[in-house]
Amino acid sequence: MYKSKVTSKGQITIPIKIRKELGLKEGDELLFKESQEGYIVEKYVADSAFHKYVGYLKDKRGKTTDEIVSEMRDN
Repeated sequence: MYKSKVTSKGQITIPIKIRKELGLKEGDELLFKESQEGYIVEKYVADSAFHKYVGYLKDKRGKTTDEIVSEMRDN
């Protein structure tokens, strides 16, 4: 268990062991999620710019790259 004080500006110092385990560095953002036991704190990680394309070609399984490109050009 770790303990930290809140300053008059609402700031806290996160113990170094926790910062290292979470891979936190200056400027990183944290999420505070409410749970039945209290709050859960985790590092905020934005979605990759490519996240929206995950699964985009799943209906093309079994086809060659040339077949996929040819289909895309026909449309």
